[in-house]
Amino acid sequence: MRKLNLENVKNHINKRIITFHEEKLKSLSKLNLKRILIRKNPYLFRAKNVVLASDLINGILEAYLSSSEEKIFGDFLEDLAIFVASETCGGWKSATEGIDLEFKYMGTHYLVAIKSGPNWGNSSQKKKLNDYFEKAMRTLKQSKHTANVQPVLGICYGKSRTSFIKSYMQVMGQAFWHLISDNENLYKDIIKPVGHRAKSHNDKFNKRKAIIANRLTKELLDEFCDDGNIDWQRIVEFNSSNMSPT
Repeated sequence: MRKLNLENVKNHINKRIITFHEEKLKSLSKLNLKRILIRKNPYLFRAKNVVLASDLINGILEAYLSSSEEKIFGDFLEDLAIFVASETCGGWKSATEGIDLEFKYMGTHYLVAIKSGPNWGNSSQKKKLNDYFEKAMRTLKQSKHTANVQPVLGICYGKSRTSFIKSYMQVMGQAFWHLISDNENLYKDIIKPVGHRAKSHNDKFNKRKAIIANRLTKELLDEFCDDGNIDWQRIVEFNSSNMSPT
């Protein structure tokens, strides 16, 4: 493998991390009150004795952001891993279904599915990944130019020994970044540029979030509150009623 130029990695991260924050803002900007009320569990918020309209909105926004951020940042880490592999061994973003990265090293063709963290899927999703690997392996092995094929599940963070699961090898955390870079410390080296200008990015995000939260709170007060009190029955009816009156 070619030695990884960490300055190139830092420059790539600094450019792409802006996209992460922009995608978060874009995701928030698409929200409207009815869209978020229809997707959340009103009984849960009622059980928490939420009485302030602003607390209800903030709780819903935090739940929404928690799920959307994981997906957006997962895309960022996938992009970073593909960049690293392209720098060290000519890796490329795969066009094969279910595969994110491909690269060749020491006579082996690696097929890599990238996940951000260890809790990435249920049993059916894991079975589907195995099916993707087996299909891709069959296709590659039909080529006269490909002798050895190694499917890999690469997990960007987490602590586990490298293991073999059905048709693929699982590498996690330090081992994954080492596999694509031959640098044992890369998993630590990337943490500093990821945090570059994090405060300014988050300050900008929080200002926009506050504007959206205030707008949604006003809509909640106008449409689902009675004399300033949250009308939970009206919220539940909007969220869950599906039977026409007889």
